Amino acid sequence: MKRGDAHLIVRRTVTGLGLFTLKDIPAGRRIVEYVGPIVTAEEVARRRGRYFFEINEKLSIDGSARANIARYLNHSCRPNAEAFVTGRRVWVWSKRAIKAGEQLTIHYGESYFNDYIRPKGCKCEKCRPR
Repeated sequence: MKRGDAHLIVRRTVTGLGLFTLKDIPAGRRIVEYVGPIVTAEEVARRRGRYFFEINEKLSIDGSARANIARYLNHSCRPNAEAFVTGRRVWVWSKRAIKAGEQLTIHYGESYFNDYIRPKGCKCEKCRPR
């Protein structure tokens, strides 16, 4: 965890581990960077991991290292944050005001959703049966 990420904590959730904020985050605020080595699409296909964040069709960030706290962002069909690719970097920004103690979520994208989440059923807050 980097010094700027001190307000973020990993906790257990219904779906495994998730990333939570310890302080309120206003809408439109940069929260965390998705970090790791940059690898080719061929390497992604060879490794078949789940922590790859696509930068473009040729390159992805391998975010599998536990030091990459952004890897704990869970999927939501109604996320409170979104990721933006800037060059070879990926930043996560708040879409709305997020309260202290709230889990940070992003939409993983249609391809990931269809390949990994849909077959098992989405367990995000919006989709989970009450």
